[in-house]
Amino acid sequence: MRIHAGHTLTLAWVILLTTSLECHADTHTWDGKYETTSIDVTVVYFVPSDRQPLTDWRDRVDYYCQRIEKFHAREFQGESKLRTLIHPEPLVSQLSTSQLRSGDANAIYYRTLQETDRRIGFAQDKTDAFPILLVLSEINWRPLDDFYRLAPTEGGFEFEGNLHDGQHFPGAASGGSRASYRADRGVGWGLVSADGWRVPYRGSDCVVYHEGCGHTVGLPHPEPGNGSVMSMGQYRGWISESWLDKEQKSRLGWEPLDLTVDPQTRLFSEFRALPEPIVPSPGEKVVLNLDWPDDATLKSIRVRYQTDINGPWIDAPQEQQAMLPETVTLGSFERPTPVSYRINVTMQDGTSEELWGYFQVRLNDQPPRPTSRFEDWIVQDGVGSNAAGSNAADSTEVVKAWPDEEIDLLKQTDPAQCWTVGDWTSRDGTLVSPKRYGARLELPFTPSGEYRLTLIVEPLDSPNGLILGHQLAGKRFATLLNYSVGDEHRSAIENVDGRNVGNETTFTGSLFRQGQLSQVIVTVRKNRVSVLVDGRTIVNWQGKADQLSLSDYWATPNPSALLVGAYDCSFRFHRITLEPLENRGGDF
Repeated sequence: MRIHAGHTLTLAWVILLTTSLECHADTHTWDGKYETTSIDVTVVYFVPSDRQPLTDWRDRVDYYCQRIEKFHAREFQGESKLRTLIHPEPLVSQLSTSQLRSGDANAIYYRTLQETDRRIGFAQDKTDAFPILLVLSEINWRPLDDFYRLAPTEGGFEFEGNLHDGQHFPGAASGGSRASYRADRGVGWGLVSADGWRVPYRGSDCVVYHEGCGHTVGLPHPEPGNGSVMSMGQYRGWISESWLDKEQKSRLGWEPLDLTVDPQTRLFSEFRALPEPIVPSPGEKVVLNLDWPDDATLKSIRVRYQTDINGPWIDAPQEQQAMLPETVTLGSFERPTPVSYRINVTMQDGTSEELWGYFQVRLNDQPPRPTSRFEDWIVQDGVGSNAAGSNAADSTEVVKAWPDEEIDLLKQTDPAQCWTVGDWTSRDGTLVSPKRYGARLELPFTPSGEYRLTLIVEPLDSPNGLILGHQLAGKRFATLLNYSVGDEHRSAIENVDGRNVGNETTFTGSLFRQGQLSQVIVTVRKNRVSVLVDGRTIVNWQGKADQLSLSDYWATPNPSALLVGAYDCSFRFHRITLEPLENRGGDF
């Protein structure tokens, strides 16, 4: 049995495809021992005991499963049929992150696959299909924020990832993807670490196939190296731009068929969506350049983006396109940030395709700085070592470059102990407001100095007013977001020079959608207050603290505390964190 370390794939496709199949020999594993006419890939999302699953994990797993199924069908022309079977829930490990990481990259591979195999009872029921266990892990072998592509170091953090001509591809030293063909059992085992799939870089789908469907049936890396999926395809493009070498497929029993390429396969192989500019600056308009098959006719298109891996996917509205558009607009981003995007297209003939990608908005070509603490921003003794038996749990040191006073206000808030108006409740780690006029809760915290407040909110009703109460230099004020006035929604600082909504800070436009998560970032400085909702600047006010005040309607007993409130709409708060921007933090 050989273990293949992560490395892979992409570019060009040479095909023929689908209509009716002639007689042909059965496909098989590399050694010819097991038939692979049918392959069942059991896909499991694996989460350490001290981590939380991604809220949209199923969307991500579904995407990769569709991509590898389509690629396999195109390459083998139906002679080998691959089916993915997704484990219905995240598999929460019995081990913590540090326990899983103890030892080298092979150790975490075996520890992860052995636990998953045992707990789901993998391949216990014999079928005609060749069984593969593919684990998509929430973590990497070593600490890495794969959304920002930053690894912690003794002096702070540094960029780690594959970056070529401004484009991001998977491949980080901290990753640790592995796979093996286990001829003794007649199964394949594949592990794709977080860097290989959590964030949809161009080429991530290549990694999933390379480890999960290639090495697991015994396929080696071709020599010399090339752009195929079993070589360096992942560093060149999506899996639809890659291929399997004809010689390798022939060794697996594939015989080329003279088939017509069907419309779905053409769309899969030729559709692309690349950002322009490749590395945008803050405030610069970003579009996706689109490539289409000849003679295709578009029916519908949907474009979404995300600037926080735990945040919402934001729709980028598009004008109705009568013809095939050459570009679609993502928008502009006010600050340096990573951006994941996804585009869904449906054609008039009923074919459809989905493509995910990633880029970074940068200032002076510097990697963007995270706006929230990632679990891996902890340097752990032994984690940087490959020595077997090292214990990563012995001690920890917070990375010096990260604000060590970021405060999780949601975790500190118990509505049963807080002053409230209305029936506020806690549910599964979230805070839920009542649907009533003037609902508010006084947070158990008073900031000292400048700060940044970050929230993830979800309106449970038709969206109306969200209230966030602040304090600056002894002056209390609020930001009112999405207040409904007739057919309009208005947002503003309340109050500025004694005036509430309608003052100079007023923004008109809808911000929230019922049942959809949105990210709100409020930055409070000595002479400025800014509010971003889903990356869009809503308020950018400059002035003096003594111009600010709070209406009696929103008052709470502690005139210095922060507060959250709602007006005729129930909100679920998924996150409330505060980052001090000065040395002072505040008081509970």
